[in-house]
Amino acid sequence: MALSLAALAASASGQDLFQGGNWAAMAADRRATEVGDSITVVVHQVAEASNTTQNATRKSTDTGGSLRAGGINESGALSFGGGYTGRGEARRSERLLAQLSVVIEGVLPNGDYRIVGRQQVRVNGETTLIAVRGRIRAADISADNSILSSRIADAEIDYDGKGFVSRSAKPGLLNRLFSLLGLG
Repeated sequence: MALSLAALAASASGQDLFQGGNWAAMAADRRATEVGDSITVVVHQVAEASNTTQNATRKSTDTGGSLRAGGINESGALSFGGGYTGRGEARRSERLLAQLSVVIEGVLPNGDYRIVGRQQVRVNGETTLIAVRGRIRAADISADNSILSSRIADAEIDYDGKGFVSRSAKPGLLNRLFSLLGLG
């Protein structure tokens, strides 16, 4: 019996249960590092712009003369004038707050990640689509595996909506036609 146990022990081999790439301590961070890994993007974009223009022009031309010849003594004057005053103002304010998951699409030679992701939400016939694409640094990924949109280089952030609310916010056909003709 001792001989059979010794023979069995000599032929047995085992593999280590610890696989370094699959193990993380309970308190360790698991940040995205490879193609296909997900990252949460926190989109917080605020943009404001304003432009004011004011113009004023004034022009006048005066001319006059007199004629004296053989008992005729006539004089006359002619004046032309015109002016224009114009003022224009445009203001725009946008605020976009959202969160979505993106994936690492590729790793660049310098170690930066190319990310891409989109999210589509439908509520009561209204469809909202948000898409994010850009380049991020590994150092900018926070401990909770998220990144702020302000840290995305070459960022392309698209936000679009389709449905009743979006359609009602756009001007009607006649308003667009009048605007095209310069009447609106």
